[in-house]
Order: sequence, then C-alpha cells, then structure tokens
Amino acid sequence: MIKTAFSTLSCPDWSFQEIVSKGKQFGFDGVEIRQIQRETDLLKVHEFMPANRQSMTRQLNDAGFEICGLASSVHFDQPESHARETQLDIGKQYIDLAVDIGASFVRIFGDVVTLYEDSTPKDQIIQNISEYVDRLGEYAVSTGEGILVLIETHGDFADSLVMQETMKQVQSPAVGVLWDTHHPWKFFGEELSITYDRLGPWIGHTHWKDSVASAQTAANNESKDAAAVAHQLMSGHQHADYVLFLQGEFPALECARLLHQAGYQGWHCLEWEKMWHPEIEDPDIALPDFPSKLRDLWQRAIEPNSA
Repeated sequence: MIKTAFSTLSCPDWSFQEIVSKGKQFGFDGVEIRQIQRETDLLKVHEFMPANRQSMTRQLNDAGFEICGLASSVHFDQPESHARETQLDIGKQYIDLAVDIGASFVRIFGDVVTLYEDSTPKDQIIQNISEYVDRLGEYAVSTGEGILVLIETHGDFADSLVMQETMKQVQSPAVGVLWDTHHPWKFFGEELSITYDRLGPWIGHTHWKDSVASAQTAANNESKDAAAVAHQLMSGHQHADYVLFLQGEFPALECARLLHQAGYQGWHCLEWEKMWHPEIEDPDIALPDFPSKLRDLWQRAIEPNSA
C-alpha cells in the first residue's frame, strides 16, 4: 500500500486541527511536521508540550491519521564541539517527542561541509557529523521504539558522494537517509539511478517536489525575507523554481520505478515549500491532488510498457 504524506512547510498558517482535518479531506495518510503556524522549533509547539501529547495523540488516532515523522533543524556541521553537543541534546528531545506521539523518524541535516574548509577540512567535518549522528542513533536505539534518525539529501548532502562517504562512517542501525528525490537531481545534476545506487540501502523516507529551470513568478520582498529565514535555519538551503507536482521537469516516473523495483515500503511525502517560497500556490491548490497523482504514478511504474 502506498503511504502519502505532506510536509507542514506546505501550510505555514494552518493550526494543528486544520492540518489533521484537511490532510484527511485531501486523501493523505499522514503528515510530516516541520512547523506549525510558523514555529519551526517543535519543542515549543503547544500540542507537543509534554502535558498535551496524550490528548493530541488521541486526536490523531480518532481521525485515523499519522504523524510519519518530525523534521527538525538539528545539524552537526559546526566545527565547535560544544555547538554539536547542544545539537545532540536537541536531537534527543526530538526523539523523545517522536516516541510520545508515535512518529517513526526524526529528520536531521548534514548540512554543509564546504563552508568551513578554510578552518576545518572537509574530511574532518564529515567525521564530526558521522560521530554525532552515530551518538544520536544510539540514543534512538536505547528507546526501544524503532525510531530512525534520517539525514536529508540537503545542502552539500544532496551530493550523494558526500552522503555516501558519511553513511559509510556511521555504525548505528537507527541512522538512515531521507531521500529528497529532487535535490541531487536539481542541484548536483545527478541521474536518479546514480543517486539510488549510492544511497539505496539507507533510504528510509522520501520527499517529492517538482521544479522548472526558469522562474515562473518573480521573487518579491516577502519571498526574499522567507529565503533569509530559511538560510538562518539551514545553511544549505538552495533556491529552486517550484511548480505543482508533475507540471515541471523532475523525472518522477523514473524515480517511482527505481523505488518500486527496490521494494521501497516507506512514505511518499510532498514537500511543497510554501513556508520558504510564499510566491508559490497556496496549500489548498497544491495539496489535494498529490495522493491520487502519486498512486497513479506508482501504478504506471509497475506497468513495464508505460511511458
């Protein structure tokens, strides 16, 4: 069974209740929580406070809706060990939250390895990242709840060679890869088959989006401000000219075929980045047809002669 979700980047102004009700209305099986009403620190979100987690989980169960994962801003690319220790502590709190609300993973970032090359060599940054990701994975294992720690193909880690080098140094079985299927193709010119050959054994979750080579809408001040906020949270954030799913240039059918042939059983999450790109369509336009489009795409991937 295909499982579809959407990232709450899609709907920066929706309440938690709207996320659940509209997600169900639009035919999704679940949601990936990145922010709620523009709060990206999920440890500060009202519904996720320890006293509210049980009632929030009951609301999800009653609706037959899942939180598939938590998308944190945790990253371990800082040269300073004290900064990485701080991030490790935040990551552990996200894992505790995931346990309490039944989420299956916590997304983290690499995020950049080239920014610090003048002061800290790239190989050392990758080694640092691997060490701290391992430690976070060990904590996830200690909970006994099967929580995964997933590094996203984002920033420099959208280069699958960088991700592969990192994952080869990671020992924890709880650590995997969140394959943003768009980013290695868009930002590093990788063929999807090459990306999958390098990262396939570690893929635990997928993001889907579409874009075109040239802008359809000119950036305005609001867009520039949103991009600046994104860069503050994620040094590896890059711009793309996003369009509605299957209306751009991303080879989605090829991607579905690769995953089908590999027996992928995880989530397919639409990451419509309205939070960082306010100029793109509203969620009530972008979200409703993704579940049916994805299932049709998957069916075509199964059929050997479909184009």
